[in-house]
Amino acid sequence: MRVLLAVLGLIATPVCADPPAPVTDADYRPVDEAEARLGQLLFYDPILSGNRNISCATCHHPRFGTADGLSLGLGEGGVGLGPDRVADLANLPEQRIPRNAPGLWNLGAREFTVLFHDGRIEVDAGRKSGIRTPLEDDMTTGFSGVLSAQTMFPVLSQDEMAGHYSENEVSKAVRQGLITGPGGAWDLISDRVAAIPDYAERFASVYPEIAAGRGIAFTDISNAIAAFMAFEWRSDDSAFDAWLRGEAVVANGDWEQGIALFYGDAGCSACHAGPFQTDHGFHAMAGVQIGPGKAARFEIHARDVGRMRVTGRAGDAYRFRTPSLRNVALTSPYGHAGAYRSLKEFLRAHTGAVGPESYDRDQAVLPDLPRAEDWRVLDDPDEVAAISAAFEGRRLALGEADLEALMAFLVMLTGATAVEGRLGVPEAVPSGLPVEK
Repeated sequence: MRVLLAVLGLIATPVCADPPAPVTDADYRPVDEAEARLGQLLFYDPILSGNRNISCATCHHPRFGTADGLSLGLGEGGVGLGPDRVADLANLPEQRIPRNAPGLWNLGAREFTVLFHDGRIEVDAGRKSGIRTPLEDDMTTGFSGVLSAQTMFPVLSQDEMAGHYSENEVSKAVRQGLITGPGGAWDLISDRVAAIPDYAERFASVYPEIAAGRGIAFTDISNAIAAFMAFEWRSDDSAFDAWLRGEAVVANGDWEQGIALFYGDAGCSACHAGPFQTDHGFHAMAGVQIGPGKAARFEIHARDVGRMRVTGRAGDAYRFRTPSLRNVALTSPYGHAGAYRSLKEFLRAHTGAVGPESYDRDQAVLPDLPRAEDWRVLDDPDEVAAISAAFEGRRLALGEADLEALMAFLVMLTGATAVEGRLGVPEAVPSGLPVEK
């Protein structure tokens, strides 16, 4: 079919390495729509946060490409949504969230078995739970997969959803190390949800064991949210998907040259491989570090060494997981620390044309936060040199025309239903708390 369309002049046939096969239903795990509809309400309900003021959607909203439009978000102690979110001067955040909020596209696909910028959650058949997480052997069983398991982290983070240590029963439990079991943070949250009659009825209608008398567990909440994310943000209806299927393409710019570069001379597909443009591996690409970094509470540095924090291997320093590029045009800012508001400027840096020492700080999208030391790493020549020295990509001298062509291809990856979603934002949630729209 593609050959016929090319003859008719409806599509181009760039000379490049083989692109992936078209995405099909077989690439995704099945999703129960009733479970997804329950998860939709939970995703947008602030009841899951310690102070009942933050929902999953606060940092992952469809208005901002399932992220928040900020380089580094403000969780507890922030007010507002997206780039308009600011610090509450009466209850200041202790720090910015250390890493950029990632997009949620296609995480229900079977090939996504590693999550987060550093891969700290991944499938591990050798574990009782089937999943390796920072909880190690204390990890609770019952999560449907890694997508479900990843929801447990934001609710346990004082900077994201739990709240400051002394503010509520959830944050106090986290401070005491009580996560699983009676009185643990997860049980406290699931008890809140179970106490709402509308939720109790909905859970019973979705899960037969709950209808038979089993209590609502935190894993049930996580599984429902995972089902919603998998259903809502499946995205395989872009112009690129049409091109893969051999259909006529409506796209702007020199996207043909962009595809040729991406799968050819620029070598992008070496890491951004497969149908979702990711090898799910970890690479050191000299990503600019801003904000508080990823440090334990007893550490005083502001660096983020990425995968090394998980493996402990020095060779993994500054390596971060290859993100999927689906809907990348919607997910600004870019990088593990969200240092670039401009996709083109990020591409310029990502190809090694410019290093972190040349970073334009105006690229950051950071709401004012008193006492924040956002430039500690960039102000330290030794820290910047360490990031630059770890670069393991190819240094490409791409001209403006090449960058524009790559941009045209990346825009082709935007799905037709990406912005609207399938279920959308609910008008209200069972808790009665405000829904962020």
